Amino acid sequence: MDLIEATLAKKRSALDSATGGGKKKYIRRGDLEKQREQEYLAEQERERKEKEEREKKQTEEKEAARKAKAAAEAKDSTGTSTSSPTSTSADPSIPSSSSTAAATDAETAATFNIAPEEVVRRLRARGHPIRLFAETDQQRKIRLRALELVEDRSEGQRNDFMRAMENAETGLHLEALGQMDRAGSSNKDKKTKADPTKDLDTNEISTDLLQKDMDKLYVLIYTYFKRLLREWERDLDQRPDELKRSTPGKLATATQAQSAEYLKPFFKSLRQKALEPDVLMRITEIAELMIKREHMSANDAYLKLSIGNAPWPIGVTMVGIHERSGREKIFSAQVAHVLNDETSRKWIQSIKRIMTFAEKKYPR
Repeated sequence: MDLIEATLAKKRSALDSATGGGKKKYIRRGDLEKQREQEYLAEQERERKEKEEREKKQTEEKEAARKAKAAAEAKDSTGTSTSSPTSTSADPSIPSSSSTAAATDAETAATFNIAPEEVVRRLRARGHPIRLFAETDQQRKIRLRALELVEDRSEGQRNDFMRAMENAETGLHLEALGQMDRAGSSNKDKKTKADPTKDLDTNEISTDLLQKDMDKLYVLIYTYFKRLLREWERDLDQRPDELKRSTPGKLATATQAQSAEYLKPFFKSLRQKALEPDVLMRITEIAELMIKREHMSANDAYLKLSIGNAPWPIGVTMVGIHERSGREKIFSAQVAHVLNDETSRKWIQSIKRIMTFAEKKYPR
């Protein structure tokens, strides 16, 4: 009730002021609107003045705090360093961050002194522009140094393929110096001496061995894919030097090195005989068809291994309380589950790369 009475009193006072103290019995709508406009403008002017006063007060407080901080820093620097007494006479309100940043940049550029060609090469390798607008050589070196520091801090999150590309480029430099041939020949001799499966005949790989001798099947599959991987590496080593140093050549070398790294869990599972039966059956089928040079059928078997042959439900899978006809066709034996694991996905992708190499090397 009090609120209603206050509102009515406000309305009456506004009406009285508009009619000139009650002398008029009526009021024009234009006059009423004009009065409301004047009240609105007065309210806006009052709020603007209050806002300016608040901003002015905040600015004064910030300036006082900055001067106090600068004075404290100047006092600390005077107490710790007696070799520069002129620093106390400087104005504490003047910030020294720009001079500090310039000194830091100069020190970084002095310690990171490399040739401009090397700076261009490193920036291009990281996918960054070799020069920004109005950028000097010193600023470009500082930008490269910052990028390299970021990469050092995030070494565990780098792209595997980019790391393989860098390793391939490093290997090419070692080969140019004559070091890679000696190391490679000694490593190959060690591998040849330590390889007990060099006399195995992988042509015996067949799906019949799944029932007859599964232990022998594990050894044969291990030997077959190991031989293809080494043969792929030898073919890449036998390329001309100009092809190796080209961009497609480096990509091929990095792809082979990445595939070899991804296949390590697969070979470990073969040594431990820990592959699942359905996965082992598909891989045996792929190897058998590759030996027979039936590459189209091998690709079909690879699709069954990677994505399976189950019907893919589209939309709503359960539309009622009753089971639909054909719903029983979707069961766990037909659904691909190997791609749910990141490690399995990587070595399955590497097997497809080996299949592509074998198809080019041994066409039908």
